[in-house]
Amino acid sequence: MAKKPCDLLLVHAGEMLTLDTGASLPRCGPDMADPGILNDGALAVAGERIERVGTSNALLADYEPGALLDAGGRLVAPGFVDPHTHPIFVATREDEFELRALGTPYEEIARRGGGILSSVRSVRAASRAELEAAVRRHLDGFLAHGTTTIEAKSGYGLDTEAEIRSLEALEAAAGAHPVDAVPTFLGAHEFPEEYRGERREEYVRKVIEEMIPAIAEKGLARYCDVFCERNVYTAEESRRILEAARASGLKARIHTDEFEAIGGTELAGEIGAVTADHLHVVTDEGIRALKAGGVIPVLLPAVSFYLNLPHDAPARRLVEAGLPLALATDFNPGSSMTESMQFVLTLASVKMGLTPAEAFCASTVNAACALELEEDRGRLAEGQLADLVVFDVPNHRLVPCHFGVNHVRTVVKRGKVVVDATGRRHAGSA
Repeated sequence: MAKKPCDLLLVHAGEMLTLDTGASLPRCGPDMADPGILNDGALAVAGERIERVGTSNALLADYEPGALLDAGGRLVAPGFVDPHTHPIFVATREDEFELRALGTPYEEIARRGGGILSSVRSVRAASRAELEAAVRRHLDGFLAHGTTTIEAKSGYGLDTEAEIRSLEALEAAAGAHPVDAVPTFLGAHEFPEEYRGERREEYVRKVIEEMIPAIAEKGLARYCDVFCERNVYTAEESRRILEAARASGLKARIHTDEFEAIGGTELAGEIGAVTADHLHVVTDEGIRALKAGGVIPVLLPAVSFYLNLPHDAPARRLVEAGLPLALATDFNPGSSMTESMQFVLTLASVKMGLTPAEAFCASTVNAACALELEEDRGRLAEGQLADLVVFDVPNHRLVPCHFGVNHVRTVVKRGKVVVDATGRRHAGSA
């Protein structure tokens, strides 16, 4: 019998994490601990999608590949999905890093005009071309570390023109890059300097009445986010903004419970937000609200590490409550400057008590659910996009165990090799 042609055949994965176990999505509780391991795994790719997954012997017998990728006994897993990033910035903030090393708290730096407002000043001064070039560099960093899909927030413009310019730069950069970027409007990231104090309500109205309609009309975002936190947006202000966003067709996400629980998780549950992110100090009432509202908690362990916060999000308590955890980098210039989901897996295991298998689940299939993309990514299964990573390790436990290095050997995005065994991005890959 003639062999069936396929565009790419990957074989000899010593350990293939399929994340395809038949459990319902998103994965909760004990289901997060099963990564669907296939030994000596293989998969056949037709076009952009996986046509079949099985053992190497079976697929080598059945397929004639246009290209053969031998994993050589290495770990193969779905490309990471990073569901919380802030990649639209041009200036770094290493001066603030030094201040924190000397004991200055994050919130004190913000009160002095640093923090988010520092990034706002540089983004407002940047051209569209400068923003686009910066986003491309950041996407390169994600791809090199095995991330193939991100959620990407605006929020360093904080006026209508700068927010639109930021999201247009994201759209252009991602449109010519292998990494897929899901756009989120975060005009309520902070209060700009010119609207602080007595003009606070004026800015909330501007977000609701001017910015959200303009973003929605141009189709520049899928989601709207709010930073619901002490000294930023109250729960009531967050409610008004997110309800206006929903009326304009944008779904809700929320930053909350990073420093103080002020009702953001309860709001997320009440309005059915897709995710609630941070949750370092989430309460029992907040956990119940998230579960009742079907909200996915997105945990950001690199933030508590980078800011040296006294609390990490209570991952085990959330798992035991039956919530489907997702993990993200929160890549940004001021509170978590890393594109490495591998490092996030280490932190999730060391600081939050997740097993490596749970951490992989939270950064692939559950992270895809946090972006409502589970139908075509986050697993290695028939019909899924062929987004996958070959790691230069024999098993999944070694990725978080051996930290501070990049284990990526090869990245395949939509069926094409986009990072080769040298770690270099292929020229012309888009």
